[in-house]
Amino acid sequence: MAKALIIGCGGVGSVAIHKCCQNSEVFEEICIASRTKSKCDELKAKLEKTTKTKITTAKVDANQVDELVSLIQRVKPDIVMNLALPYQDLTIMEACLATKTHYMDTANYEPEDTAHFEYSWQWAYRDAFKKAGVTALLGSGFDPGVTSVFTAYALKHHFDEIETIDILDCNGGDHGYPFATNFNPEINIREVSAKGKYWENGAWVETEPMEIKRVYDFPEVGVKDMYLMHHEEIESLALNVPGIKRIRFFMTFGQSYLTHLKCLENVGMTSIEPIEFQGQQIVPLQFLKAVLPDPASLGPRTKGKTNIGCIFTGRKDGKEKTYYIYNVCDHEESYKEVGSQAISYTTGVPAMIGAMMVVTGKWQKPGVYNMEEFDPDPFMAELSKWGLPWVECHAPKLVD
Repeated sequence: MAKALIIGCGGVGSVAIHKCCQNSEVFEEICIASRTKSKCDELKAKLEKTTKTKITTAKVDANQVDELVSLIQRVKPDIVMNLALPYQDLTIMEACLATKTHYMDTANYEPEDTAHFEYSWQWAYRDAFKKAGVTALLGSGFDPGVTSVFTAYALKHHFDEIETIDILDCNGGDHGYPFATNFNPEINIREVSAKGKYWENGAWVETEPMEIKRVYDFPEVGVKDMYLMHHEEIESLALNVPGIKRIRFFMTFGQSYLTHLKCLENVGMTSIEPIEFQGQQIVPLQFLKAVLPDPASLGPRTKGKTNIGCIFTGRKDGKEKTYYIYNVCDHEESYKEVGSQAISYTTGVPAMIGAMMVVTGKWQKPGVYNMEEFDPDPFMAELSKWGLPWVECHAPKLVD
């Protein structure tokens, strides 16, 4: 039995909290902490009569290491589940180091003032976590996260050598708004408007944003336009998959979304450079976030499904082999179960499972690790149990 401190009470946090409460055999106690304690209290009131898990709440500013350390010392959790913003990864890691507490997150660090994200800042903590004797599990969402576990699973069970990986993220959902983002607008728009990057023959190849487009027929969703983007799991998989020749990441976008985004870019609304407005400094992207629909409000409106998975090529027993493994998640079913749409669901469920892997000792060794560095089998066994069943295809259509 374990106690978890969960920092963050947004869409993903809410799903992970629901799942921890469903899994009270492992999570005997959770403390939900956020800058807005009222959100934590509201979720506690909703859940505490439905679970054996004991729920407490707390207020914390995740940018302040001393506040985090004080809270961890008071709660004494077995693990800190960081479901706050990627800007806060390093402060939360610092607090976990200071208190010798296991750490887990769903997305890698990015500085607030630069639209740039990579693992180097967090990997720099490897020796410190090893010395402290605690585990830091990075990227325990879906992509990154499940896609990394899918890769480890494919390598363990289906390939002697993987040559190429295409990670495909399709959201076939419709929320009815002309323009809205399915998770934090600031993070989403920074990610989408950044240059694309993929790994090929031992080096990074950079592309213009949305320069490379492909069309793919996704099982249970249909034919969608998808665009090559940079995504963090490419960075760790390039290191951890022996002999890999190419890794790409594609995400689907509708034409309406892209047209709106281009217009907003053209008028400067996606900029993260501060400007002066009526005597005060504002960041245009942060202002845009304030006027866009809250992703948490999309749940009851969104219909359709997501399909996220990996297509592999490589060799097994001297023969060429292809393999596709994916999950399909239904927005309306997700909302019925936990009050959130499938984008939050597909990240929140793996967050709970990753934390469970650490606290039960199945994935526990001192240091800082990405998901593919552990045995995939126990994690894969939990995915279907907790709402994300996976499907295998041994003759998939490849992406050219």
